[in-house]
Amino acid sequence: MNSASRPPEAGASTDGAADATYLIYDGECPFCSAYVKLMRLRESVGPVRLIDAREGGPEVLKVQAMGMDLNEGMVFHYCGSHYHGADALNIMALLSGSQSWFNKLNGRLFRSRTVSRMVYPFMRAGRNCVLRLLGRTKLPA
Repeated sequence: MNSASRPPEAGASTDGAADATYLIYDGECPFCSAYVKLMRLRESVGPVRLIDAREGGPEVLKVQAMGMDLNEGMVFHYCGSHYHGADALNIMALLSGSQSWFNKLNGRLFRSRTVSRMVYPFMRAGRNCVLRLLGRTKLPA
């Protein structure tokens, strides 16, 4: 399946323009930070801006205005569409190549939209638990 031509689905919203590709994540979450470092999207889709949601910026404000809660999941913007949470995990898995062991594993685990949606709530719960244990706050709404 050519994921680049995949139409936006539930959980994705369309901008209308194919802007730069970016990923908004929680920079204080050790899992989120490790994930974006291990993920090699640039090798598959070209330049990807990594945006720490805690630093804010126009993209963060935009997705919040669209109703996407960054405490509920990361946001991946690709080809004019925003993918949030499990949908972001799924589309990144579909786009990731097999350049590294991590991308191969990620692709095998999360290329299924159903699996992504079943597993993502547990990943989010783990993130929230780790943030609490580390004494870090959730992202501002």
